[in-house]
Amino acid sequence: MNNNRELLVEVKNLKTYFFLDEGTVRAVDGAEFTIHRGETLGVVGESGCGKSVTARSILNIVPKPGKTVEGQILYHRQIKGRTEVIDLTKLAPQSDEMRSIRGAEIAMVFQEPMTSLSPVHTIGNQIMEAIQLHQGLDKAAARELAIEMLKLVGMPLPDRIVDQYAHQLSGGMRQRAMIAMALSCHPSLLIADEPTTALDVTTEAQILKLMRHLQDELGMAIMYITHNLGVVAQMTENVVVMYMGKVVEQADVDTLFYQPLHPYTQALLQSIPRLGQKTREKRRLASIRGMVPDPYALPQGCTFHPRCSVMIPGVCNVEEPAMLEVAPGHKVRCHVCAGAKA
Repeated sequence: MNNNRELLVEVKNLKTYFFLDEGTVRAVDGAEFTIHRGETLGVVGESGCGKSVTARSILNIVPKPGKTVEGQILYHRQIKGRTEVIDLTKLAPQSDEMRSIRGAEIAMVFQEPMTSLSPVHTIGNQIMEAIQLHQGLDKAAARELAIEMLKLVGMPLPDRIVDQYAHQLSGGMRQRAMIAMALSCHPSLLIADEPTTALDVTTEAQILKLMRHLQDELGMAIMYITHNLGVVAQMTENVVVMYMGKVVEQADVDTLFYQPLHPYTQALLQSIPRLGQKTREKRRLASIRGMVPDPYALPQGCTFHPRCSVMIPGVCNVEEPAMLEVAPGHKVRCHVCAGAKA
């Protein structure tokens, strides 16, 4: 994963836990990755693997009783031509500095816009609030900019939509409104948390095309969270694969698809339905055996070993594997891969 662009965000040994009556859920348990300026990083994995909690940790909006207990999130902030490195984990969630970064320099598009947009405020008022908070414009100027942002994301009749409410818009229009709100302050990083999950395939294609166009136009980095590997192939340059709160493989998108090493990554890719394959016999779609482990009682050693077809007894179920760089930019957390390299 050679990258000559400037660093934007470094996530180092990030641990975000939820302390519940039933026990402690290690939602993110030692995640590490980097995001460069202008890069599109894909974060993939099954539901519950820690993708969204990682994103919320970066924005410092982890809901209680969750808490980041260890690690660093280093944000390389550019101020007047110089770079200042800020550890976001050290900032209080409602501090002035964190609020100046959240929404302005690092913004997020959530999975379901109906739960993120206010039902009692117009679309325009919600975009204007972000603009006035971070850019200090008066109401008239903020309204004009809100209309411009709606126009930028391809919203039909933006002069009318600005005064409408979320329930008056279609799913695709609501998602465009969310993107307009997120981009209203021209962030350095846009975190997109499965932004097309609830949309039909035609609208999904339009939203993905829109995001690529806006990235080219605005030069922002995108952290794209998804379980859809087809979207990963289409949208991203580099990919992080997560399982039970840990990064298990990291590579550029071509390497990940053509030379996957971790058994979990291989299983994910084998489970994709493929068009155009002719076969005389009907075959079942490949699936990953077993179930995601109980988050309150994670297995010893590699957390994937109960579901792994190449598990080494006495090793994988005893000792947790370390992250190993097997090729420039290609890292994997696996005893089997480490043994093959050795």
